[in-house]
Amino acid sequence: MRKSDKLAIQLAFDIFPIDETETRRRVEEYLETVRMYRQIGFVRRQAALTASPEPRYHGSTNTISRTTENIAVWNTDREAELERQSMLLDLAMGRLKKAGREIIQLRYMKHEDEYDSILCGELGMSERKYRRVKSRQFIYWLVHLD
Repeated sequence: MRKSDKLAIQLAFDIFPIDETETRRRVEEYLETVRMYRQIGFVRRQAALTASPEPRYHGSTNTISRTTENIAVWNTDREAELERQSMLLDLAMGRLKKAGREIIQLRYMKHEDEYDSILCGELGMSERKYRRVKSRQFIYWLVHLD
């Protein structure tokens, strides 16, 4: 799609312009989070309580530290959020066309540090087509994952 076509669509439907750099960053961050969750699972936070031998001289503030409670709430909420993100990823992947799904799976879910030029050869597509399909998928993800 040409840049002028994008602008015409945005003006016709009163859509804000899409920042492609920020879109790519957010989608890659999302995919990385889900990949890490699927590979190693959820890493829980634990309270680290260490007694200090030095006395603490301060007045009574009458406040209660709820460190353990805050950590437990964070662990529960974060694990539920990661599970939800993983489920949304599966739903979104099911809606993609085969080429887009293969690109996302190979590039972001299986091979974390493999170059795009190598992957487009493995998929049997030109580098231009690979980049075009990949950029379309990022726009799709921005709309469907949040």
